[in-house]
Amino acid sequence: MNYTTLISPQELSTLCGSADLLVVDCRFDLADPERGERAWSEAHLPGAVYAHLERDLSDMSRTGMGRHPLPSLDGFTRCLARWGWTPQSQVVAYDDANGAHAARLWWMLRLVGHLDVAVLDGGFAAWKATGLPLSDDAPLVAACPVEVVFDTRQIVLFDEVQSGLADQSMLLLDARGSARFRGEVEPIDKVAGHVPGARNRPFTENLDADQRFRPAGELRDAFESVIGEFSPERVVHMCGSGVTACHNLLAMEHAGLIGSRLFAPSWSGWIADPERPLGRGAN
Repeated sequence: MNYTTLISPQELSTLCGSADLLVVDCRFDLADPERGERAWSEAHLPGAVYAHLERDLSDMSRTGMGRHPLPSLDGFTRCLARWGWTPQSQVVAYDDANGAHAARLWWMLRLVGHLDVAVLDGGFAAWKATGLPLSDDAPLVAACPVEVVFDTRQIVLFDEVQSGLADQSMLLLDARGSARFRGEVEPIDKVAGHVPGARNRPFTENLDADQRFRPAGELRDAFESVIGEFSPERVVHMCGSGVTACHNLLAMEHAGLIGSRLFAPSWSGWIADPERPLGRGAN
């Protein structure tokens, strides 16, 4: 069986030792960007390589494209080669942030056409709570040559957002917390508020009390109540920097709502141009 959205700790444990399994630790902390890698070096799932949000899954040298700009194709290709990725790999990504960072890698692999990638439901905590083994050994990975291309149709940028909102051909769905969306608080970015015309659907609503993804049927009902008349293909996700938005995209795919896309620069990219309009309040 190939896993394309979520995988449980028990399901992953049955795959351990497979030559085609690639496990990627995506733990990261905005307040301490090196904490995730330190945690990986102390204990990680057996065989897991490490993906750093700001070195591997972003290109922090790019300006005007948000706090976590997408990496170049060359940069991401080098990461895949270093991790030993092949087109036959079953990739499993995990973190300790309810899947928010792992979902970024999940989406980026889909961006290069690799569908056999899943997020570990419940992440590192769920694996550890199940009593499954951990390791502190850095895996010995044979780098493989990699040739991939980005499917840029999955990436939405500023002009398309503005035109799509203007002619109502697009629904922009913001994954940030409701208070941030309304502009009441802004703990990270320089300007509070939201893109006018966007709707709010906090990514945390994808999770149950145990911080696992809610059942697919529940997620489908919840998203359909938000997106209304818009088909999934007309939905574009955003957040603060294009990371937690991938959590909503993953949840929709898991719910069978296929084909939504990502406004990669998200709010931090939108406010880089002071001429762009700002919204406040619930709408």
